[in-house]
Amino acid sequence: MNSDDSGNNRASKRGREDKLAVDDSEPPVKKTASTKATETTRIEHVETSDSYLSNTRFDQFPLSPLSLKALEDAGFKTMTVVQEATLPIILKGKDVLAKAKTGTGKTVAYLLPSIEAVIKSPPLSRDNRQPKIIVLVVCPTRELACQAASETKTLLKYHSSIGVDVVIGGTKLRAEQKRMQKHPCQILVATPGRLIDHIDNTSGFARRLKGVKVLVLDEADHLLAMGFRSDIERIISAVPKQRQTFLFSATVPEEVRQICHVALKQDHEFVNCVQEGSDETHQKVTQKYMIASLDRHFSLIYMLLKRHMADNVDYKVIIFCTTAMVTRLVADLLGQLSLNVREIHSRKSQSYRTRVSNEFRKSKCIILVTSDVSARGLDYPDVSLVVQMGLPSDREQYIHRLGRTGQKGKEGKGVLVLAPWEKHFLSSVNDLSITKASLPQTDPEAVKKVQKALSQVNMTNKEAAYQAWLGYYISQKKIARDTARLVVLANEFSRSMGLSIPPAIPVNVLDKMGLKNVPGLRVALAPGS
Repeated sequence: MNSDDSGNNRASKRGREDKLAVDDSEPPVKKTASTKATETTRIEHVETSDSYLSNTRFDQFPLSPLSLKALEDAGFKTMTVVQEATLPIILKGKDVLAKAKTGTGKTVAYLLPSIEAVIKSPPLSRDNRQPKIIVLVVCPTRELACQAASETKTLLKYHSSIGVDVVIGGTKLRAEQKRMQKHPCQILVATPGRLIDHIDNTSGFARRLKGVKVLVLDEADHLLAMGFRSDIERIISAVPKQRQTFLFSATVPEEVRQICHVALKQDHEFVNCVQEGSDETHQKVTQKYMIASLDRHFSLIYMLLKRHMADNVDYKVIIFCTTAMVTRLVADLLGQLSLNVREIHSRKSQSYRTRVSNEFRKSKCIILVTSDVSARGLDYPDVSLVVQMGLPSDREQYIHRLGRTGQKGKEGKGVLVLAPWEKHFLSSVNDLSITKASLPQTDPEAVKKVQKALSQVNMTNKEAAYQAWLGYYISQKKIARDTARLVVLANEFSRSMGLSIPPAIPVNVLDKMGLKNVPGLRVALAPGS
């Protein structure tokens, strides 16, 4: 069940890059028989410490002086561990599979040598109206693609002859076609679905890809988990075999190992920048969980935020919700409580999401309420607290959400808020140093404030959140086995929003959820009934 589109039909393949794994309704990628690793692949393990920075300077490597100047302007003095480990190998011309945590500088790690590849390419002739694309970067989501393109522009500050562009779903294909024709680029960042759209529908685009010398698959595990394997294989077949390829991935599951045999040369090198047992969770993140009945969740979140804001003068908080519509509800509520809040989810336009993402990245004293479109890879500096409301889709999603804080060696805090019937999730993360936190004493004034704010929340938002909540939890096997109990819990959620009667749901939506005729649900009458 699509957590951002509960009760509706599955998202089309082209829409998948708009969402993360929990927001997606596609079935998981099927595993094929395991393929043995080639004997020529060298395994490197980089011993990492608590610091994500190394003592190695960028000017110790043969990089363009213009790139070094841009790095200096951006405040980059020494390399991160990931950059130090991968750059020497890449500059030798090797293909690389790099296992690295998010927020450790991996984007710059692949961009710097990619820019070097462009510099070494023959200059464009003035009459060449469709120059070859030299570097192709493929990202799983719009946000990650936009972030990578933004970082590329930073590094290209003094490279006036090199252009970068980004093509992503959710924008007009024709507008991208016109822009690429008017301002041809040598570096292209793309999401898989939109890239295929251009291969199929943009005149001369497939020919331009024949100039690719560097292919980057960023967040490779995420690309494959979202069901993009066939798209990735088609993209690989669209670029020359004689190229250099980099795969960067937070984890290296079987699907990633399989795609390595398609994408990378046999003598590629594997660089592991993740300590065994770290499980991609930052060591400096203090993890707590709270168990409270649903009727306490909204007031509990409010009290948590007020306490954190009082203790942190430059607070920066991300609240993860189970679905887009629950995200909208919580953002509306916190706005009614006069908190400085923003929201990001898949129902918002791409231009809005980009604007809010950039604003949050640069701001202090701000709260971002989001669905899982912000769970992976996005670089939000100085996040002081991550709150997860409700059951994460799985252990991995919990970890990636938590990874938005404690980045770049800084300390962070994470709080998971669960209902009593969601406690089973804790068994999947009991090795991650997560401890129980005592519930704050109930503040009658805070409860009154929250109840008043809930009464002012848009009724449409409450109705959509109720339906989306049902859709999300019907996909959670341990909870969905007893549909009658699920409906009881959903109606408890409805009451927590201040509704004495649960919203009605269209019969066709209930049918798709498999909840038709379950007692306790109200069926919306068809128009004219």
